[in-house]
Amino acid sequence: MKTLLSDAASPTGEHEIAATEATGEILSIRGGRPLRGRVDVKGAKNLATKAMVAALLGESASILRDVPDISDVKVVRSLLEAHGVRVDDGDEPGTLHLDPRDAVSAHMEEIDAHAGASRIPILFCGPLLHLLGQAFIPDLGGCRIGDRPINFHLDALRNFGAVVEKLPSGIRLSAPDGLHGANIELPYPSVGATEQVLLTAVRARGVTELRNAAIEPEIMDLIAVLQKMGAIISYEPNRVILIEGVPSLSGYDHRCIFDRNEAASWACAALATDGDIFVSGARQQEMLTFLNVFRKAGGSFDIGEDGIRFRRGDALRPVMVETDVHPGFMTDWQQPLIVALTQAQGRSVVHETVYENRLGFTAALNKMGADIQVHAQGLDMPGRRVPRRALEQAAVINGPTPLHGADVVVPDLRGGYSYVIAALAAEGESTVRNVGIIRRGYEKFFAKLDAVGADFRVVG
Repeated sequence: MKTLLSDAASPTGEHEIAATEATGEILSIRGGRPLRGRVDVKGAKNLATKAMVAALLGESASILRDVPDISDVKVVRSLLEAHGVRVDDGDEPGTLHLDPRDAVSAHMEEIDAHAGASRIPILFCGPLLHLLGQAFIPDLGGCRIGDRPINFHLDALRNFGAVVEKLPSGIRLSAPDGLHGANIELPYPSVGATEQVLLTAVRARGVTELRNAAIEPEIMDLIAVLQKMGAIISYEPNRVILIEGVPSLSGYDHRCIFDRNEAASWACAALATDGDIFVSGARQQEMLTFLNVFRKAGGSFDIGEDGIRFRRGDALRPVMVETDVHPGFMTDWQQPLIVALTQAQGRSVVHETVYENRLGFTAALNKMGADIQVHAQGLDMPGRRVPRRALEQAAVINGPTPLHGADVVVPDLRGGYSYVIAALAAEGESTVRNVGIIRRGYEKFFAKLDAVGADFRVVG
């Protein structure tokens, strides 16, 4: 029997947290100058945290390299340590040694305390059910960019044979008879659902067939991690993944794929400020779709063996963009791009088809002088290629419009970075509050701003 899992509102699998610890972090930014310099991009947030969870599946220690020093990694590290996993820093910067051989069940209160508002504990369930026979999920948080229900995760786990018990403090799962293979089809190619199935199926008895799976580069890198551990995973055409369960897995030694979201963010900063930024570690293949749009919008880039140089070419031109799952244009790329498009000559349209409510950040850009109209039901326009969805929105950006300084509050990770870009492109001084959220996905953020010549100071 084929099981359909509903995940229309949670396709990216980005297990985001609210930066409650950093709400007092405030930047004063003086804009109006091009950003020029070099930034080094390390491993992807959306792979590193999942690979850390995968280490729970091994019967020996794992080594993960190029791990970014960001708050999401710290959350996962503390959760692993709460379960008895030994996590040590390696001699090479950005290297973690993860030893799960003394893993134990953690108390609910301890999981809740370490997780905070993180959504990552949901991905611990499959590995913990294999390892310990039980798991606990506290109430989950996340950035306010749309509903992100966990029902599809629970449905998948039930399909593997897990027993789900809802408690006032969260959800307890058990697997009294172990986990078995399943036949699952996703109605949407969800990254989160695909990760859940992969992390659960690799040690389940029998074969799991996952249809309409996500195929993002980070998913492929996670599959590479699991294969190094001894998993048997094959990918077939039309988004079908087959996983043959194995009785045991070993540790891995793996270097994370680069963070293409951070690379695109710095590229958009160069475009918006008429700057010139070399992003070390960025690769062409994983950014193919972004690079096409970047060029259409008037950007120029040079691809080298060790990174990509981004700068503005001619005058910025308007573009029409539709976000989509890979290999489409990522939803995480549209927010920084919109800032640059405020300086394009003409009318640009960005169709957001992945998340509802992800264009709310544009209100602050309008406060800074942009001319952006958000259409809550999206727009039916000629030339569209991505299937329309009930939750979609569209932003119409009229430009060029000079930006000026303002007082803004960071709402979420990518929107927050976009506010910083806007402040750096604007004339005058801006105050950007709640900047700590940006540390969730951008390693050494202040140091990198300094490296490209940003004029800023921390005021709170």
